[in-house]
Amino acid sequence: MAPLISWYPGHIAKAEKALREQLKRVDVVLEVRDARIPFASSHPKIATWVEGKSHLLVMNRVDAISPDVQAQWKRWFKQQDQTIYFTDAQAGQGTQSLLKAAQVAGEQVNARRHSRGMLPRPVRAVVIGFPNVGKSALINRLLKKRAAESSNRPGVTRQLRWIRISDQIELLDTPGILPPLMNDQSAALKLAICDDIGGAAYDNLVVAAAAIEQFDDLGVRLIDRYGLVFDHESGMDYIIEVSEKKFNGDSERAARSILQDFRKGKLGQISLELP
Repeated sequence: MAPLISWYPGHIAKAEKALREQLKRVDVVLEVRDARIPFASSHPKIATWVEGKSHLLVMNRVDAISPDVQAQWKRWFKQQDQTIYFTDAQAGQGTQSLLKAAQVAGEQVNARRHSRGMLPRPVRAVVIGFPNVGKSALINRLLKKRAAESSNRPGVTRQLRWIRISDQIELLDTPGILPPLMNDQSAALKLAICDDIGGAAYDNLVVAAAAIEQFDDLGVRLIDRYGLVFDHESGMDYIIEVSEKKFNGDSERAARSILQDFRKGKLGQISLELP
């Protein structure tokens, strides 16, 4: 049986190969995840990529989760001896704390170089994450100008390139990197719901139906948005009801609208994963 969600464009395969080559030069890895799905948006190879380097874990889109859930994740990662940095790259929230942490990591790199009789140099950092988790928006905030092309859709950044942030930091911008095989289809489904994977990878109706069922499990009052109670029928049946009520029976349009409502926060602050 073919996987429900599968997407691995050629530029991503090339980018991962180039990333492996550039990682030899990198001191610090800024790993960006989606705060709504911290587990699903973690690349299975990240442990290999950060080995022997400073690892700064960034949870972007913190505006999309509640303060209580944010506190839960902070406690959970602290138990794993991992400091996390919550950011809203679009609004600039949390980016200065992250920049300071990267600068501290750079000072540590240069202290080690000095101890070996080597001259100091700018710290080399790389931004890694799935498509559309906000890497380019984060880079633009760190730079305080638009240097990386940023768009609210996956697959905009296609090539690796170095960007000088300051005399102390050089940053490597990378395309969103996906695993070649989506073995965990539950995680892939969450990536699709959150728009962290290209739309060509999935059927909007299937993903929106699964999303509706997850929203109901999380206690989201769909009636407040769509005027219809989700009465524990299937998500697909609910989409058909919404399409008949609001979209002249166009279920595809209804599915796209429901996904966009979630992605734009119109259903409230919803976390699809908890610690």
